[in-house]
Amino acid sequence: MKPDLQSHRPKARGAVTNAVSRYEPVTRHAEADGWDRDDDLPTLRTEVSVERPRSLITYNRSPDLPFDRSINPYRGCEHGCVYCFARPSHAYLGLSPGLDFETKLVARPDAPDVLRAELARKSYKPAPIAIGTNTDPYQPIERDHGIMRACLEVLEACNHPVAIVTKGTLIERDIDILARMARRGLARVGISVTTLDPDLSRRMEPRAPNPKRRLTMIRRLAEAGIPVRIMASPMVPALTDPELEAILDAGKQAGARTASWIMLRLPREVSPLWQEWLAVHNPDRTGRVMSKLRDMHGGRDYDARWGHRMRGTGAYAELVQHRFKIALKRLGLRETAPPMRTDLFRPPAQDSAQLSLF
Repeated sequence: MKPDLQSHRPKARGAVTNAVSRYEPVTRHAEADGWDRDDDLPTLRTEVSVERPRSLITYNRSPDLPFDRSINPYRGCEHGCVYCFARPSHAYLGLSPGLDFETKLVARPDAPDVLRAELARKSYKPAPIAIGTNTDPYQPIERDHGIMRACLEVLEACNHPVAIVTKGTLIERDIDILARMARRGLARVGISVTTLDPDLSRRMEPRAPNPKRRLTMIRRLAEAGIPVRIMASPMVPALTDPELEAILDAGKQAGARTASWIMLRLPREVSPLWQEWLAVHNPDRTGRVMSKLRDMHGGRDYDARWGHRMRGTGAYAELVQHRFKIALKRLGLRETAPPMRTDLFRPPAQDSAQLSLF
């Protein structure tokens, strides 16, 4: 599989191409003229636009997920993880799930105010809010926008529980808030480590912190009393899954209390993007990786059914799960964390021109 020619040089990016989204009626393909144009192409730069959301909390009923609500301060993710299952969501914006997903980002600066208003509704019932389950709230642009920290400030003021998933070192900036919330049973964090190989990580998730740095994040969070989960995700068959035990061991040594794993998922446009990446970076593994994935999904690249999509089925998936269980027992890690508290929740005060009498 040979990727299409580019109009920009995708330096330090995950996706190889910028194929149009599934909703676009027209596709464009560049034709080679015999010249090597890579040195003449401009470097692909990150662009950030602003969105003013009318609502923020997204609810789900998936039995595969341990939460029923989440928020996203940003759309798209500059970390550029080529395997990211959230890439197809960029198609709803009329953008490519390929290079657009990691270069044309959307910040939502009003998110904290919208969140505060939703938590203040009389009908709202508290339950843990997940952040980072779609795009990373601590990706590099958070340094300039600070939307995630402002959302945490809203949640802390309300004593609202939060579960965060990230690869971003910027979470260390917010240890002060998270530590205070953790002491009240209101916060926990999951750190995703896909591989311990820095070279493979650099190619597969080019703008995410390297694996060693992520382990340092776990240590610093744990030392602050914040419960941390080591997430060996996604496991790529015949590429990263041999590292499962080593990743869990490294997480435990860094201070993680719980652990989880998810098999590589290839929904919609992610599959061709992933296969393009394999053809460029690991051509000798392409057939083996895809064969094992298809074996776990009934001959397809991906099976989106509940109960199947996270780990697949069959002998290979069962083997990885068996290895995971043995590693948990050996290391003393848990798969499930204690529930967070919801009884401390107090709705934010609503703005009013009339002063309260009490």
